[in-house]
Amino acid sequence: MTRVLWLTPNKPENISVGRARIASHLEENGFNVDLRAGRPWIIREIFASDDEYDAIIGTTRAGAIVGLVVSTVTGLPLVVDHVDPIRQLEETSVWPIAQSVRHLENLAFRKSAHTLYVYSEEKTRVQRHATTATKSDLGVEYNRFADPDARILDIASDRLEKFDLRKNVVIYVGGLEPIYHIRELVESIYYLDDWSLVVLGSGSLEPTVTDAAANSDRIIYLGTVPHEHVPGYLHAADVGVSLVDDPHTLKVLEYGAARLPTVQLSGRAEKKFDGTVEFCEAESASIAAAIERANDVSETTIDSLQKLAAEYSWERIAGEYSNVLRSL
Repeated sequence: MTRVLWLTPNKPENISVGRARIASHLEENGFNVDLRAGRPWIIREIFASDDEYDAIIGTTRAGAIVGLVVSTVTGLPLVVDHVDPIRQLEETSVWPIAQSVRHLENLAFRKSAHTLYVYSEEKTRVQRHATTATKSDLGVEYNRFADPDARILDIASDRLEKFDLRKNVVIYVGGLEPIYHIRELVESIYYLDDWSLVVLGSGSLEPTVTDAAANSDRIIYLGTVPHEHVPGYLHAADVGVSLVDDPHTLKVLEYGAARLPTVQLSGRAEKKFDGTVEFCEAESASIAAAIERANDVSETTIDSLQKLAAEYSWERIAGEYSNVLRSL
């Protein structure tokens, strides 16, 4: 059996789950996948252990950089799983750090036996450095969100019934970081009549959301929940929100699979989701207005978003990774 060490993003559990979904499908197809967070100190743990691997997958950013080091020392083939455009880091970090990461990622592409990349804007950069590269995508466990088990629905219902929810519920699932406009989302609830906001996730703005929930019975913060429970919460809501300027955001696909009318930030995602979601600007009044519009969308619009989500299967995407690993 082919053993693969997969060094993943260093993110909270249940926040970035896509790589685990791919790994699960790879194991169904005969691979043994060891998922580990790509922290710098993992290098020493790997070299100190008796584990033997046949290949390394490194997910940008840290996983690819750590994978570069491990591959260089061990000689194992490296597959770079490039999921985050460098633009995002350049917009949120100081210049010296962003440039250093860009350089290290370029080295990882060059060292890789193969690089799979998600964002078309990274195509030129990846192909300039990588020997071979393939365009991939982000996906969704469509059936789990479209038709969740009754037990999953009950878990969410039982937890939410402890709160005094208003007539309508808007939900956000994901990271609590400035890039996701969490403050503006929290403030948007005060522009809405008879709505509650349910937030699931964690991140640097967790104290902000916790304080907001403590001071308003219209804001419910549940922290992180097991990813397999998320479909239940989506089916208990009326509208889902995604406020990142990104056409590849996973949560919109999950909302769509669950037939949840969706609000998406205007920008790069407009071409992909035009006609299937309601767009807004990154300010509270605009978010609130889009939530109200989303609550009134037609069944045809909901059908369109669900149909789009069905095209992005993790099983299909895992097949691309399987083909690359077998070719090594």
